[in-house]
Amino acid sequence: MRYKISFYIGMVLILLVCSKDVQSAFPYPPELRDAKIEVYKSVEGLNLRAWIFEPEGHRSPDKRAAIVFFFGGGWNGGSTAQFEQQAKYLANRGMVAIPVDYRVKSRNGTLANIAVMDAKAAIRWVRTNAARLGIDPNRIAASGGSAGGHLAAATAMLPGHDIETSGQAVSPTPNAMILFNPVLITAPVEDYPESMAAQMEKVKKLQPRLGAPPESMSPYHNIRSNLPPSIIFHGEEDPIVPYQQIELFVRAMKNAGNRCELVSYPGQRHGFFNYGRRDKSTYTDIMRRTDEFLVSLGWLNKP
Repeated sequence: MRYKISFYIGMVLILLVCSKDVQSAFPYPPELRDAKIEVYKSVEGLNLRAWIFEPEGHRSPDKRAAIVFFFGGGWNGGSTAQFEQQAKYLANRGMVAIPVDYRVKSRNGTLANIAVMDAKAAIRWVRTNAARLGIDPNRIAASGGSAGGHLAAATAMLPGHDIETSGQAVSPTPNAMILFNPVLITAPVEDYPESMAAQMEKVKKLQPRLGAPPESMSPYHNIRSNLPPSIIFHGEEDPIVPYQQIELFVRAMKNAGNRCELVSYPGQRHGFFNYGRRDKSTYTDIMRRTDEFLVSLGWLNKP
């Protein structure tokens, strides 16, 4: 039996479990060696930083593809150190890779909508400074895990939540999305399996954590045609962002005519993509498939 249920993935379990996991595994403030540090946004006396990993011998005229990483942690905590190894890998492959900081509840008292504003500002900053940074402004990917995956998708899919209102503004929309167990649904959904009802009832209380109307924060509810090509990595046993939600999202994306690939990992739970998990074989496979996706876009040469 299928029926309408209140489906708020404001992510209570992420906030209570995953933010602690991310913070314990990846310290804040981070110490990312081999990266240049710049400030991409100053707000209320706070400097939000970008850590820039460059290919060897990189120069301003190069116009390389770039990728911006947003850490996970339930919009509550987390660290840019989470994506240090992924950034180094892609820099070695020829991209400019940029993990960025953003405001979170535990450090700044902010909600998820503020994090979306910061994420859009980060993409806009990279595009605005593309010539100086040696980046092709038309080859910028947004990437992230969990709540960071939500932010990466938000830069491409969510209207509003942006302080820039000028019609001449540089676009914050990336040219591709690479997402790791992302939060993609934060509002009511029609016809969801009854088996999910009990879990979804528990997260209804989290609507205030979003800081904005749930549909305005929900990538699923803002699917349309002509979105950037995307790839999603997800564990089939994820108790935080259930796999069925990602299947629903991917189906809707394809129905709208978008390229959206789903790479499934049987038996894997939330955060499985992080560097250092178990024997690193899953991380290695994910980076191989990420590499293949970027090669398919023409952003990287084959190894």
